Amino acid sequence: MRGPVRSPAHADGSRALTGGLVVLVGFLTVCPVLLLLLGSLSEGLGAFGRLTLSKYREAYGDPGFGVILYNTFVFTVGSAAVCTALALFLAYLNTRTNIPGKFLFRFLSLVPMMVPHILFCVSWVLLLNPSNGLLNLLLREVLGLASSPVNIYTLPGMILVEALLDLPIAYLVLAPALSAFDATLEESSRVCGASTRRTLLRVTLPVLRPAILSAFILVIVRSLASFAVPSVIGIPGRIYVLASHIYRLIATGFSPDYGQAAAVGTSALAASIVLVVLYRRLTASAERFVTVSSRGFRPAILELQGAKLPLSLAVGLLSFVLIALPVLVLGYVSLLPYSMVPGAKAFALMSLKNWRQVLADPISILALRNSLLLGVGGAAMGMILSFFVSWVIVRVRSTASGLLESLSFLSFSFPGIVIGVGFLWFFVFTPLYGTLWALLFGYIAAYLPYGIRPLTSALVQIHGHLEESSRVCGAGRLTTLRRIVLPLLVPGVVSGWILMATMFVRELSLSVVLSRPGTEVLAVQILRFSEDGLWGRLAALGIVMILISTSLVVIAGLVGRQRMRAYGLEGA
Repeated sequence: MRGPVRSPAHADGSRALTGGLVVLVGFLTVCPVLLLLLGSLSEGLGAFGRLTLSKYREAYGDPGFGVILYNTFVFTVGSAAVCTALALFLAYLNTRTNIPGKFLFRFLSLVPMMVPHILFCVSWVLLLNPSNGLLNLLLREVLGLASSPVNIYTLPGMILVEALLDLPIAYLVLAPALSAFDATLEESSRVCGASTRRTLLRVTLPVLRPAILSAFILVIVRSLASFAVPSVIGIPGRIYVLASHIYRLIATGFSPDYGQAAAVGTSALAASIVLVVLYRRLTASAERFVTVSSRGFRPAILELQGAKLPLSLAVGLLSFVLIALPVLVLGYVSLLPYSMVPGAKAFALMSLKNWRQVLADPISILALRNSLLLGVGGAAMGMILSFFVSWVIVRVRSTASGLLESLSFLSFSFPGIVIGVGFLWFFVFTPLYGTLWALLFGYIAAYLPYGIRPLTSALVQIHGHLEESSRVCGAGRLTTLRRIVLPLLVPGVVSGWILMATMFVRELSLSVVLSRPGTEVLAVQILRFSEDGLWGRLAALGIVMILISTSLVVIAGLVGRQRMRAYGLEGA
């Protein structure tokens, strides 16, 4: 049976669209990298193009740079190790045991993504900073200690918080692998006389090795790109990693050194790209470890017996720490003039003063307006671009569409602050410098994969014959997209828009580089409050930020459900 015949005009239009998208996406992803490299070889913003290696000599010849590399290695690898081990433990409990309350695992994997990372870090600082952390104050009062027993401003403190932040990502990688694991392999091992420990080491973990290594490397990539933990916890403790060192070069002191920041950024970028390539090689070879291939598969459920209660309590405590604790701490501190242990005195001093100050602060209001504009409007523009890119990737099978797919996912390997420095070198020579447009382009470039992924998955499920049939019946291309394709893509559009909007509202690492007076956003303003020690105002503005993210998700979900009902697709 012959496939659908494409007219020459249709083919020419597809080629033109593909070529235009390759240029546009290539500009968004490759241009900042090229400018980063050129900037690292230039004497400065005022002498761009005068090639020199002096910035590399200054950056890598710094006696303290070795310590920064060591801190970066320990921070990223330590975070990945703790996060992967914890995610593996939770995924095993969820998929292989009869632990009650499994609905909590759904919240563990989804809800923490809605709490901006900077607010999660701040909540831990409010709890465990050595001067007036709530938990430290409580322990000092109860135990009669002269000093705080815990200091969050340490490398172990950074590792713990980063591991908790990246836990949902590692869990989402490991849980499907454990769900598809054929337990008869373990049973055969035990029948042959192997102990539970030997079975775990010789059978279970080797088979799960690709998934474990994938989660481990992915968390390293995320922690290498992380800026919230290094800025909120690392900088006050004078523990610098690559991300915070770059920030120090461009945002502190009397003379920002953008060339040296670009030189340091090339190291972070190269390391991140190598890790992403390694991650893709691991996931591409995962089929060699397939254990479910026929109808004989049956997942075995382990009876926890006496361990059920303590393990359930442990999962409940972790859920509380990841989901409820940050919001509760911020809400509590936002009502107090300064941090204090909950009690009669604290409740007597509670007021809405911090809220009134934040709502009367013109910079905070401006940051709120800018974040809403970028979150709502920017995500809409990002989804429009994501739709056309996804359509070309799925429908146009050519070398150019393959190149477009590679370019569109290239930014996933770019640390935000590094790509921000690259964009800075570009925008400083254009009228876009210091405007919201600079932030918008940077956001779309960094988070384009978050819009493309759900749309690509949805488009794959829609057979191309539907579009061909529509055009055969006389409908134009735009009519076909509006009446046939888009209604079927509503779930993917809603998912992509939610992801992009929440990422835009919470974005910090790009914003600290590209934001200028008049273009402040919520994350940058919260970081400023943190640097100034204005914890009450920070907490109030943080609650506003969480409410905005939650509202965007709820409204998008309601609109998506309404559109699906209008097209008769609800429940499909």
